[in-house]
Amino acid sequence: MNLGVLVSGRGSNLQAIIDAIEAGKLKDRIALVISDREGVQAIDRCVKHGIPHRVIKRRSFDSKEEFEKKLVEAMKGSGVDLVVLAGFMRVLSPIFLKEFPMKVINIHPSLIPAFQGMHAQRQALQYGARISGCTVHFVTEELDNGPVIAQACVPVLPEDTEESLSERILRHEHRILPQVIRWISEGRVRVEGRKVVVEGARYGTLPFNPELEDF
Repeated sequence: MNLGVLVSGRGSNLQAIIDAIEAGKLKDRIALVISDREGVQAIDRCVKHGIPHRVIKRRSFDSKEEFEKKLVEAMKGSGVDLVVLAGFMRVLSPIFLKEFPMKVINIHPSLIPAFQGMHAQRQALQYGARISGCTVHFVTEELDNGPVIAQACVPVLPEDTEESLSERILRHEHRILPQVIRWISEGRVRVEGRKVVVEGARYGTLPFNPELEDF
């Protein structure tokens, strides 16, 4: 598949995809990376690895509609098959989503539907959760509420800070996001209502922690 990746910051999940491609674990290619901010590390990663990239800023447009239409134009112009939100800090509207029906996935640092929206790790700590984690899900019009494809769990330790919990979760994000891309690329994912079925997926002994094949 041709992947289109939307980013807003350092791009560590983008790097995980790049590493999986370069290691031969993903047969897909990154056709385009778009950042809505200038000067972010994600763009530096694109330059280093020779990946096509653009900066499209929201404030360059009079409306969100015009901004998203530009995103769609860029993605379709690059032949993108699957859109991956990898730390993209904007909520996409139906204007964008209708152009890529069930072809947009997101990585979120909680076990959704718990702790949706911003600062999910902080929410988990404030709530007193004992387990948190990350989720890869299809993107729908409702924020952080699309069908779940894969989740990974991490313990919330008594001494955790937002930073330490975020870092522990991030290590799992880097594992499950490339795996989900591979499942989709291999045509193994189907959606039945809210339930996502992955043909032939193996699961480890911990709840919701996929055994990541050769990842």
